[in-house]
Amino acid sequence: PLLPLKLAMVFLLLTIITAGLFGTPLAERNIAAVLTWNLWWAGLVLSVFFLGSAWCAVCPWDALAQWLVRRRWWRRAEPNNSLHLRVPRWLRNIWPALLMFIALTWLELGLGITTSPYATALIALLMVLLATVSLAIFERKAFCRYFCPVGRTVGCYSQLAPVELRPVDADVCARCKTLDCYHGNDVVEPCPTWLVMGRLQQNSYCTSCGNCTRSCPHANIAWRLRTPSVEALQGGRPHWDEAWFMIGLLALTGFHGITMMPFWEDWMSTVARLVGDTGQLLMSFTLGLGASLAVVAAIYALLAGLTHRLFATDLPFRRFFSAQAFVALPLAFAYHLAHNLNHLVRETIHMGEVFMNPLGIDAAPLSMMEKHMRHSDMLISQDTLFAVQALLMMFGFWLAVQITRYRSRRLMPDGATLSGWRLAPLFAFAIVITGFHLWLLMQPMVMRM
Repeated sequence: PLLPLKLAMVFLLLTIITAGLFGTPLAERNIAAVLTWNLWWAGLVLSVFFLGSAWCAVCPWDALAQWLVRRRWWRRAEPNNSLHLRVPRWLRNIWPALLMFIALTWLELGLGITTSPYATALIALLMVLLATVSLAIFERKAFCRYFCPVGRTVGCYSQLAPVELRPVDADVCARCKTLDCYHGNDVVEPCPTWLVMGRLQQNSYCTSCGNCTRSCPHANIAWRLRTPSVEALQGGRPHWDEAWFMIGLLALTGFHGITMMPFWEDWMSTVARLVGDTGQLLMSFTLGLGASLAVVAAIYALLAGLTHRLFATDLPFRRFFSAQAFVALPLAFAYHLAHNLNHLVRETIHMGEVFMNPLGIDAAPLSMMEKHMRHSDMLISQDTLFAVQALLMMFGFWLAVQITRYRSRRLMPDGATLSGWRLAPLFAFAIVITGFHLWLLMQPMVMRM
């Protein structure tokens, strides 16, 4: 079913691009802005909770790049238009994805592209261009593995998902000599992100493309259910760059919430007066974004360093920092779900009007009464919404505590016992972040459309 799903996603992407370039500039009346920022971006994180990294399997950016470069709808294309160059060693990490995520946040919130259908269309075109150029230059799909901020976010969060693509029988993979899951075969492309299924322990880089399932000569690869977060507890082994991506993800999700608070504009005005910023206040916004990233990173580094001292272990701090960074993952995921749920229940109930007139032809701006009705007509009540959000926060906190305890036991020397007080700094980190997120959710949120 992947090909028709990809065609459907590409159709929606082309609709967004067309509506953004040629439709009304009124964001609330144009399907480009509404579909991208109200439905897709809000629903994407929710889909990870149930489907893992399945979004990457039907990603329209990658589908268009594949068809343009490989010039095949489905089967393996050899030869093709790609140069098949190796990715330089200094790029074989996810620092580029983190930098692109920060840049996307700056564009989204600083320049306000969420309220510009035209800018939204340009961003969509840019992502297609980046995926296409990467596929044309590098071997396999370097964009998906190293550069895509959405894919890396999905990959991180899917480590908490209750589904995984894994071998049915590990012994069959151990005896396999051909490794078709990695190399592909005459018909099926190789794994786009350089994964060997028999050694796979993390969802981080799996794009759920199904190549391994179709190429395995033993039919030994299938989807299966698992305990949520078991990967973060046991299988996850983050490198330095992956640990920083998790910390950055936590900081950026919270920053999205802060910018939608009523007091945010007052803060920016105060900063602007101090630094002499005028106009769109981009300097002030950039300082606010940088401060948010720095504060979360500094708090984690400080408390992780204190925990490292309490452990009195010979383990290098860099490795300890990376191993314990998983504490940030459920905290970020829980708040991201809760925050996006707010968008979904408030901003999707009237979306049918936009689908009936996707380009917003002859549409008038929303009146104050219409805006009020849109945000007061909710799919569920405000009390129910906050109850669900609070449960998500508590679940994220509980997972963070369990992950910290389990991973700390694995870092202890053989035969040593783990005292709970040694973990107090990391538990304090989870408490502070969860409390801050709950406080954000209790505030009135200023919608952008």
